[in-house]
Amino acid sequence: MRVITGTAKGRQLETLSGEDVRPTTDRIKEAVFSIVQFQIQGRSFLDLFAGSGQMGIEALSRGAESATFVDNRRQSVEIVKKNLEKTNLSANAKVFNMDSLSFLSMKKDSYDLVFLDPPYKTGLLQSALESVTGVVKKSGIIICENPVDEQLPEQLSDFLLDRAYRYGKIKITTYKHRDFI
Repeated sequence: MRVITGTAKGRQLETLSGEDVRPTTDRIKEAVFSIVQFQIQGRSFLDLFAGSGQMGIEALSRGAESATFVDNRRQSVEIVKKNLEKTNLSANAKVFNMDSLSFLSMKKDSYDLVFLDPPYKTGLLQSALESVTGVVKKSGIIICENPVDEQLPEQLSDFLLDRAYRYGKIKITTYKHRDFI
């Protein structure tokens, strides 16, 4: 796993090992950043269910102003911190070791880009989608990575399903505010 482009291009990132770890592949990461390529520079990025932090780190490397990483596993948070240090991107990052749903209910900040990639088929994605609109700017984009056979709602408050992209067994779904579609 590596940073694809930007200031930290080519840097190798650490990840946890084990059967329950499913890092986003380079192919999917490249696809996500192609979708939002013109919305990254100078924007804020929320990497919910951060894992290794590779998505937020990629956003920072590509010019995001800030990235916030949230994961409930202490080991994941330690990996995120190590990866931020390795890439020299710690200065514009905040890392939270807490439940993502609790984070969404407590947070007062708002973000331009929110990436959701919880463990598959646990219901966590649907639960997070119910709360995530409260932390997304009106001009923001919600990005979900999920299995193709997992259905997502057409509407989240004032955010509407914009596009769904299929990559083999994985689907990338984006939501935008109704005023920006």
